[in-house]
Parts: sequence; C-alpha cells; structure tokens
Amino acid sequence: MLNTGSMKLIKLEVTRAMRNKKYLFFTVLYPAALFLMLGGTLSGSTKVMGTELTMPAFYMVAMASFGALTAVLVGNSERIAKERESGWVRQLRLTALPGRGYVLAKTASAGVLSLPAILVVFAVAAGVKGVRFDLWQWFALTGAIWAGSLVFAALGVAIGYLASGDNVRPITMLFYFALSILGGLWMPTAAFPQWLRSVCEWLPTHAYAGLGQAIELGGAPHAKDVAILAVYFVLFTGAAAWLYRKDSLKA
Repeated sequence: MLNTGSMKLIKLEVTRAMRNKKYLFFTVLYPAALFLMLGGTLSGSTKVMGTELTMPAFYMVAMASFGALTAVLVGNSERIAKERESGWVRQLRLTALPGRGYVLAKTASAGVLSLPAILVVFAVAAGVKGVRFDLWQWFALTGAIWAGSLVFAALGVAIGYLASGDNVRPITMLFYFALSILGGLWMPTAAFPQWLRSVCEWLPTHAYAGLGQAIELGGAPHAKDVAILAVYFVLFTGAAAWLYRKDSLKA
C-alpha cells in the first residue's frame, strides 16, 4: 500500500513531468502522429495480416501501447539515474519513505503519466479514421492498456538503478526499441519468420498488445497474455527492489 510519503512523491513526479515539454511531445503527440503515418494511410477495411483487425484498429492499440511504454520506460529510467547522481535519492532515504514505498511510488507515478498518451491516440483514431467501438470496449481498452503499462514502469525503475547517468540512455533505448519492434507494436509479428514469432510470443510487449487486440475483437484478454504480464511485473518489480537496496548499501 502507498503511504502519505509515497502519495506526495507521486504528486511531485506527475507535476514535474507535466511541465516537461519533451514529455508532452514524445509521449503524448508522437504516438498519435505515428498512428496517422502507419495506420492512418490505408483503408479502414484493410485487414492486418494474421489478425481480424483493420489497420486503424490494430495500430490504434499498438500506438497507444507504444505511447504508454514511452512514458513509463524511457522517462522513468533516465530520471531515476540522474536523481541518483544528483543526490536526490540519497536525500529521500533520510525521510520516513521506505524503500518499497519509493519503488511503488515511481511505478505508480509513471503509470499516471501513461494515461494521456493512450487517450490522445484513441481520440485521433476515432476523430480522424472513424474507429468505432462499443462504450464498454473503450473503457476496457483504456483500463487494460493503462494497467499493462505498470509492467514497463517497473522495468524503468530497475534500469534506472542498474545504469549510471552516462549509459542509461543507450541501455534504455536497447530495451525500448527491441521490445517495441519484436513485440509487434510497430508491425504485426505475423510478418516475422516462424522461429522469431515463437520467441516474440513470450515477450511482455507482445502480450501487452494482445490485451487490447482481444478487447477490440469483442472478447476478454487471453489468460496467457495476462499471465505473461503478471510474471514480468513480479520479475521487474523484484529486480527494482533488489537494485534499490543494493544502491542503498553503497550510499
């Protein structure tokens, strides 16, 4: 559970991010622009290979997920690495905020920041390409993509404690692009060779995209996708907590 200190930290993190112009562009506007470039150029009746989804519907979920991934992974990891070097994290350890509270607050605040990216892509898809779903599907899509982003928020915290301020960006970009491309957020994995598709099916981003795709087809997220994301969340959160404690011993 989040205590008062954790809630204050979440509020601070959200306020700082909302004042950051780079955040507003790369996590809110950039995914919507990519949606128009990738999914908005073809007919709304064109089906994506290997799915029953139209191009606009497929890329709406893909780019909403990509925007959320950008918000929680890239911003979180780089911010934490820089805070460690500046001494901000050391100052927080002198407060009553426990280590688990810090990790959970960082994960939760990153999750809050992913919501605008999701909603803007949805608005562009509905307004420009005429994507239509039942009301329950819009709510379910928003909830599933938002909740799934917490998995990558935890990964961002772990990378922030794994890397230094100098090398955090290349390490984050490696995870960022590999997970985005191989997970099917930029292109359908049906176009990949069979051996690569077999690997991609176990990546968290593939399961993440699968949540929204299942809802778009009128069903519930597949149990396999939910289980994969749950396992990754436990692993990433555990790694973040362990790296936080390890970093504390160095201080």
